[in-house]
Amino acid sequence: MSGFSTEERAAPFSLEYRVFLKNEKGQYISPFHDIPIYADKDVFHMVVEVPRWSNAKMEIATKDPLNPIKQDVKKGKLRYVANLFPYKGYIWNYGAIPQTWEDPGHNDKHTGCCGDNDPIDVCEIGSKVCARGEIIGVKVLGILAMIDEGETDWKVIAINVDDPDAANYNDINDVKRLKPGYLEATVDWFRRYKVPDGKPENEFAFNAEFKDKDFAIDIIKSTHDHWKALVTKKTNGKGISCMNTTVSESPFKCDPDAARAIVDAVCKSFLKKRKTWLLKTMMLNGERKYLFQQILECLLYAYYCVES
Repeated sequence: MSGFSTEERAAPFSLEYRVFLKNEKGQYISPFHDIPIYADKDVFHMVVEVPRWSNAKMEIATKDPLNPIKQDVKKGKLRYVANLFPYKGYIWNYGAIPQTWEDPGHNDKHTGCCGDNDPIDVCEIGSKVCARGEIIGVKVLGILAMIDEGETDWKVIAINVDDPDAANYNDINDVKRLKPGYLEATVDWFRRYKVPDGKPENEFAFNAEFKDKDFAIDIIKSTHDHWKALVTKKTNGKGISCMNTTVSESPFKCDPDAARAIVDAVCKSFLKKRKTWLLKTMMLNGERKYLFQQILECLLYAYYCVES
C-alpha cells in the first residue's frame, strides 16, 4: 500500500537486524500500533513479516520500542523453520494485521485457551511473493484456530486485494474450489512445523476445519478491541511496548523526534556491543592477522548506521 516504507538496519540474518517502518512523511512508526487496521472498507492492512518460500522466522518485535521486525531468537540462536517435505519454507506470505492483539489474559470461548500475546497472524495466498516489511491490503476469506503449546493462535486466510485473481475469492469455499489442496497443506504445515525442533505436533479447534469469512472478521474485531485496551493502558501488557506516534488516546504516544531518537539509540547500542565483541575477540585469539579485518568491519558497520 502506498504511503509506507521500510528501513533496514544491520545485516539480514544477524542478531542486530531490524526493519523499521516509516509513514508517508518519512517518520518512524510502529507497525503494531500506528498502521490502521483497515486499509479500506472491508479491506484490512497486513504487515508482511515472512515472504513466501523463505525460512527465517521474522516477526514484529512486540516488546521492543516502535516494534520493528526482527528475526526470532531462541536460546541465543536465530530461528529458521525447517523445510517440511514437500514444502519450502513458509507456503504463503506470512504476517500480521496491525492494531490487533491476542490477549494472553483472555480465555477464548471457541478454543478454551488464552491468546498468544501477539497480533493476529495472516496467511496471504495470492500469487505475488511480497517483501519483508511490505504493507498490503488484504481481503479476509476465513480462519483456522490453532492451539500452539496451550495458547490460542488464530491464522487468518486472506488474499492481496491487488492480486489478479482477488475478485474470484470472497470466502473460504472459494479457496477450496480454486486452490484444491492448499488448505489441507496449510493445516499439515502448521501441525508439523515445530516437530523438527523436537516439539509435539500442534493441535486445532473445530477439528482443524476452517471457519468462514464472517467468523474470521468477528475474531479480528475482537482482537482489535483487546488491542485498544492494551494501547490505552486499560489492560496490562506485561512487557509489550505500546510506544506509538498516532493513537491520540494512548498514554504511550510520542512525537516523531522521540521516535527517531529511539531508532538512533538502538543503532548505537548495537554498535557499542559490536565494538565490545571485537575487543574481546582480539584479546582471546591474540592473532594480528584478524585485526585489520575486524576493525574494517566495525568501521563499515558504523558508517552504515550513520548513513541509514
